[in-house]
Amino acid sequence: MKSPSPCDLSIENIGQLVTCEPSLSNADDPGEISIGLVRGGALAVSGGRVVWAGPQGGLAASYAPASRIDAAGAVALPGFVDCHTHTVFAGSREREFEARLKGKTYMEIAAAGGGIRATVRAVRAASLDDLAATGLARVRAMAACGTTTVEIKSGYGLDLDSEVKMLRAIRRVGDEAPVDVVPTFLGAHEVPEEFAGRPGAYVDLVVEEMLPAVGGERLAELCDVFCERGVFTPDQAVRILTRARDHGMRPVIHADEFADSGAAKAAAEVGALSAAHLLRASDSGLKAMAEAGTVAVLLPGVALGLGRAEFADARKMISLGLRVALATDFNPGSSIVHSLPIVASLACSFMHLTPAEAILAMTLGGARALGRESSIGALSAGRRADVALFDVPDFRYIPYHVGGAMPKTVIKDGAVIHTRDREEANG
Repeated sequence: MKSPSPCDLSIENIGQLVTCEPSLSNADDPGEISIGLVRGGALAVSGGRVVWAGPQGGLAASYAPASRIDAAGAVALPGFVDCHTHTVFAGSREREFEARLKGKTYMEIAAAGGGIRATVRAVRAASLDDLAATGLARVRAMAACGTTTVEIKSGYGLDLDSEVKMLRAIRRVGDEAPVDVVPTFLGAHEVPEEFAGRPGAYVDLVVEEMLPAVGGERLAELCDVFCERGVFTPDQAVRILTRARDHGMRPVIHADEFADSGAAKAAAEVGALSAAHLLRASDSGLKAMAEAGTVAVLLPGVALGLGRAEFADARKMISLGLRVALATDFNPGSSIVHSLPIVASLACSFMHLTPAEAILAMTLGGARALGRESSIGALSAGRRADVALFDVPDFRYIPYHVGGAMPKTVIKDGAVIHTRDREEANG
């Protein structure tokens, strides 16, 4: 008989192991099979990666761990992948929140000098050290909610020096955070005040000066554009995103949140990894995205933050063959939420995703939206050992209890980065 192979770590006595790999499931419910549910599961980890996932009974025959974590019946999921955020920023905009409660619209507030431009002024005045420190604190809070990979955009600088400052701050957050940070250049987030009425000239600046500078320092993996009526056109977005590829950045796009601007079709044209928002995207645009393999990133926290009862039509997107992801869109103006479990609750209640679909959307779906599905977003052999353990009776409980289900343990690359018990003991 072959002796068990040594491994660094085992996670044992898992009540429900969500692998996001259907072939590993031992369930008979279609929804549970879709998320690769293993009842009574275990994991073996070596070198920060999963080397084995399956039923508890098969672990001892296969692996001899150097250390063990007893999950004590907890639900284990892949660490969450928050694939669309604006987590590094300065200042706050709670007065705008109050203004919306009094009847002002998002666009009216922006026209009066608020919105993105208000945060731009705060970011331009902030130091790199301050941006990094506040961003790091926010990322640590996200990790406590089960997030182990987070994308962070620039886009509140809107000039060369400030955009580079933001991206350097994001890089520092990535160096110091307990989770992976994916940096995105969003210089085309808004037309800055000094270019009012001259969006074409600002696009020239983005293409001719910002992209070479960002690419030269390798400050961003992705490039994003806010493609919306009154901001940047599909043609401008395609120009920026096409040139971004030349500087080593893969395209993603903010698309069709307020109107059908043609952004979803632009996303398909440039082969974007993902397109986000999509509340007003046309069926033809969504179909083009599906054919191009572009992931639809859904952001229900925005409706919560803006007090709107409008959500993207997730069920239609799925019926058209689109893969979907969920993200927080954590930002100071429209979605001041850092918890993906809360986002999952909103997606189930208002977008009519099933709990299994919501779990997939914030794990493997998020990984696909970042082009990282081969290494994160699932718990199968070869993938990174990013795990969130929830002391709940069933994976469905996580979206069911709005904001109430928090992980008791979060593991990144096989190392514990957060435990609720330690936090409670220190608090």
